[in-house]
Amino acid sequence: SASAVEQTIRVEVKRLDNLMNLIGELVLGKNRLLKIYDDVEERYEGEKFLEELNQVVSALSLVTTDIQLAVMKTRMLPIAKVFNKFPRMVRDLSRELGKQIDLEISGEETELDKSIVEEIGDPLVHIIRNSCDHGVESPKERLAAGKPEKGIIQLKAYNEGNHIVVEIVDDGKGIDALAVKMKALERGLITEREVDSMSDKEAYSLIFKPGFSMAKQVTNVSGRGVGMDVVKTNIEKLNGIIDIDSEVGKGTIIKLKIPLTLAIIQSLLVGSQEEFYAIPLASVKETVRVPVDNIYTIEGKNVLRLRDEVLSLVRLSDLFGVKQVFESGDQTYVVVINVADSKLGIIVDSLIGQEEIVIKSLGNYLQNIRGIAGGTIRGDGKVTLIVDVGMIMDMAKEIKVDIRASMESNSQMAKKEKPSDYKVLIVDDSKMDRTMMQKSLEPIGVTVIEATNGIEALNIIKSGEHSLDAMLIDIEMPRMDGYTLAGEIRKYSKYRNLPLIAVTSRTSKSDRLRGVEAGMTEYITKPYSPEYLENVVRKNIKLV
Repeated sequence: SASAVEQTIRVEVKRLDNLMNLIGELVLGKNRLLKIYDDVEERYEGEKFLEELNQVVSALSLVTTDIQLAVMKTRMLPIAKVFNKFPRMVRDLSRELGKQIDLEISGEETELDKSIVEEIGDPLVHIIRNSCDHGVESPKERLAAGKPEKGIIQLKAYNEGNHIVVEIVDDGKGIDALAVKMKALERGLITEREVDSMSDKEAYSLIFKPGFSMAKQVTNVSGRGVGMDVVKTNIEKLNGIIDIDSEVGKGTIIKLKIPLTLAIIQSLLVGSQEEFYAIPLASVKETVRVPVDNIYTIEGKNVLRLRDEVLSLVRLSDLFGVKQVFESGDQTYVVVINVADSKLGIIVDSLIGQEEIVIKSLGNYLQNIRGIAGGTIRGDGKVTLIVDVGMIMDMAKEIKVDIRASMESNSQMAKKEKPSDYKVLIVDDSKMDRTMMQKSLEPIGVTVIEATNGIEALNIIKSGEHSLDAMLIDIEMPRMDGYTLAGEIRKYSKYRNLPLIAVTSRTSKSDRLRGVEAGMTEYITKPYSPEYLENVVRKNIKLV
């Protein structure tokens, strides 16, 4: 008989890691190509080649996604590799503790990325030891409570969207929320006021505090206050979530929700002042737009009343020390993030949208920045920082800024009382043309700032020194033309509605159309009368 052909091949993990990095670069390239296609489609609407280009871009996008999934699957291992060591561990523990415990395993064929499989073993060991020691009662106690002598611990794994869920369920005595609160109070981990206002669900999360233990005596299994805090740290390191649900006398359910892979994630892109950040979508509960009047300050903490609950609130710019150059008006965007049962509202200036991002390490020099989990390169080629949601929760407790008061004081400062409070930036490489524009604006009495080219104008905008009300832009300039300058300005959320008035000798219809596409508000052709320019500026800055 013919010898069987070998169906498997052994490959070094290093090669698979390298392949995953290359796929990450391919995804970044795909994002960049999609962005370029959108720009081309706007500029050449109705052209025949667009359809062909669309087909190629769509096909490439599909193939990239398929390759990404295929490579991810090559790195997958069944979770049974971790689960298989627990039956013996539970047998040994039940003998040591004088209990009768059965371990039921399901879903062991569920697959996880190799790097996560290696990291998840230790947290599961701690949780199962806890279930055996603190959860399942002795045979005598179980009989007295009307339960069978033998306790059962269930270990389940299953897929849920882009995540794997691992559940550890025991039919023991459950967690007494009041006892946990009292123990935490005794250890000085919480105050008496927090004890009164804390829900049972919040009390369960206290067991993750460093140094916390409910054991009455120190044994080989428990009582040293080391374990559950390590579990939480390790799970959050994997961008995972840990959740506890318990009922006294019935048992406890501990649920771990872990992403399938650590390399590529879905994220929500947000803007804070002129900076962009990516928040992992798995941690985003909802996004809302709320009036500033709905923000209150209670005991130095900013809170928001959202439907029937009160939510802690923090501004993303305050967390990262970003200079507050402008405010978002009467309404503001709030991103509600959650880790297990803890929720936090983060005020951002703009919501950019959802995007698949490739996580890149920040390297040795920048690896320990609080609140930042890594970086990514977006479709326009710029670097965006990825927010560490778990760390943000802790950092928010240290922020003591009265958000509403600062918003109101800034908006009052921004109110313009006289014409000279209005600022107009003139951008033209010709000294004579700049002087003519300035003379035309003299009757209005506005403050005029000058720039000789697009680069200089962009630097004035980036510095944030001047709050501009309008810009007069020449089209033909060295270093950066007017179209490019208008496109760059429109990328800043602060200047999305800033009146940009083109003042140029280009008179053709295609030039006007290109000006509109670039983001120009008005298009004035030279020569013009001083009165006409004056009236256009008056109308655009609403100074009639």
